Amino acid sequence: QLQLVESGGGLVPPGGSLTLSCTASTFELHYYAIGWFRQAPGKEREGLLCLTSTDNTINYADFGKGRFTISRDSAKNAVYLHMNSLKREDTAVYYCAAEETCRRLQVAALATDSVSWGRGTQVTVSS
Repeated sequence: QLQLVESGGGLVPPGGSLTLSCTASTFELHYYAIGWFRQAPGKEREGLLCLTSTDNTINYADFGKGRFTISRDSAKNAVYLHMNSLKREDTAVYYCAAEETCRRLQVAALATDSVSWGRGTQVTVSS
């Protein structure tokens, strides 16, 4: 299992920005596709973005387009989710996960639920 650790969440006002981090201590992230997902209270987990091992961005959903971006820092063995123009409906626990490809990750995360999820990081958008 590819275990990742999410961090960087917090309380942010509507319209604000936040950057989340995804790190690993037992393997190198740049060999994998890394995706970000979120789950709001009472709702199913949903996919946001995925970064392929060749640093191409795959959008899993439309609601983050223009507001959410993903990047990698191989020197720090980290992948980041940059969130701008945050809305109250972005309030959720955010998770990252790794797989060989973004497509396999999407299936594992949302269809078969076969990802070993970390604790996630809470993002609360509120004034």
